[in-house]
Amino acid sequence: MSAPAPPTGPLTPAPRLLMWDIDGTLVQTGGVAKLAYAEAFTALTGVAWQRMPHSAGRTDRDLAAEAFTTHGVADYEPLLEQFFLRYAAALAARRHLITEQGRVLPGVAAVLAGLGAHPHVVQTLVTGNIPAVAEDKLTALGLGAGLDLDIGGYGRHDTVRAALVRQCRDRAEAKYGHRFAPADILVIGDTVHDVAGALANGVTAVAVATGTTPAAVLTAAGAHTVLTDLTDTPEVIRTLATRRLVDLGQIVVS
Repeated sequence: MSAPAPPTGPLTPAPRLLMWDIDGTLVQTGGVAKLAYAEAFTALTGVAWQRMPHSAGRTDRDLAAEAFTTHGVADYEPLLEQFFLRYAAALAARRHLITEQGRVLPGVAAVLAGLGAHPHVVQTLVTGNIPAVAEDKLTALGLGAGLDLDIGGYGRHDTVRAALVRQCRDRAEAKYGHRFAPADILVIGDTVHDVAGALANGVTAVAVATGTTPAAVLTAAGAHTVLTDLTDTPEVIRTLATRRLVDLGQIVVS
């Protein structure tokens, strides 16, 4: 899915790149992914599944490394690509459960649609999910239109979220032929990992306190703005589409 290229030349406002996290920011999937993870792991290794690592804000490559290690599989690197394929297939087989048990978080659909009406805004993903799982989670819940999934940063490729932000920025600038200013690159997520990924790249960190991390913790982590949720559609769209949050010189809690 591709969004239209932003216009070039002197612009007011300038082209803006929004990198959305998925879990806890856009949707909740009711634990379906954990079932798929366990099935894929045991099918590949023959080792009985014991427990899922704490996953909030982490990449699938990072989670898989911990899962294999804690289950006694030390030489896991040669297994990762096959594991990701099995995981994606197991999740796809449970897509109906995401539709039944998951939900789009309040305000998300209206905000994504409203931002899509701004021609200077490109929306994509920076998520710990692998690409196939990211797309299945969104489409099962009726999201994804207007997001350029081709340029996203995905958890298949690195254990460190900051690397995904860099990859996404590089892909976006190559595709759209424009260098996005740091103030106009917004990483939007619900964990301190999302905030850290943005700050490590010198871009704007927007935290949403709809996951398990309290707003005060997200503020302390250095987010440039902390939103309670996305329900105030006009204000959220103004914040994400036009406000220069980094230039404020202080944390803004909305």
